[in-house]
Amino acid sequence: MDWGQSNRLSNIIKPETGKTVMLAVDHGYFLGPTSGLEEPKKTLEPILKYADTLMLTRGVLRNCVDTSIDVPIVLRVSGGTSVLQDDLSKEGITVATKDAVKLNASGIALSIFVGSDNERETLLNMAKIIDDAEEYGLVSLAVTAVGKDMVRDSRYLGLASRIAAELGSHIVKTYYCDDFEKVVRACPVPIVIAGGKKIPEKDALVLARNAIDRGAVGVDMGRNIFQSDSPVGMIQAVREVVHNNATPDVAYDLYNTIKNEK
Repeated sequence: MDWGQSNRLSNIIKPETGKTVMLAVDHGYFLGPTSGLEEPKKTLEPILKYADTLMLTRGVLRNCVDTSIDVPIVLRVSGGTSVLQDDLSKEGITVATKDAVKLNASGIALSIFVGSDNERETLLNMAKIIDDAEEYGLVSLAVTAVGKDMVRDSRYLGLASRIAAELGSHIVKTYYCDDFEKVVRACPVPIVIAGGKKIPEKDALVLARNAIDRGAVGVDMGRNIFQSDSPVGMIQAVREVVHNNATPDVAYDLYNTIKNEK
């Protein structure tokens, strides 16, 4: 990894704690106007400053994020399918890496669908993106997407995460599962966990705590933040867990305090 990549990685994963709170708002690329993201600019304005990294699409970045922000960007560069399709694994590369550079992205992210009919294509797309990241000095992030027929257990997630690391990804985003420490131990690059579908705030904080305790370097949460009754309170509570080692109870108290101040 050259100096530029190391610098960009340190912007994403904070050297002070070795952790990161990524804010995922890239859902619209296949879900359209997701609940809570109907107006991305309005959603992002109050919570963006609490994120260590923003993960989103080219269109939302260009149109909904002020150019004065100093939050590093991880740009979603895969897509081509929608929620109306039965098979989301038919994704392709949708953004040229040189455009990610023009947009001042620190990293580029692409989904791999290990075990799907389109496994090979998505893995080769990942390899292409990793090559581009090396050429331009960007960080590459692999998202281990899970199809409806795939079990979210340590064996499958460990397989997908290890393959992503073997291809050369700098960071892997995957799901939390039982025996998560096995996934982390077998993956030689940092892992962040996906927040997944909206769950109660306390449960999401427990999820973050368990993931950090078992080796994740952070979270990449979206719906569990922007669909919360208090997105500002929730992202700050998540930060307390990730960066300040707070218990879920302490973090939940902070969430409620901020929520009630409103």
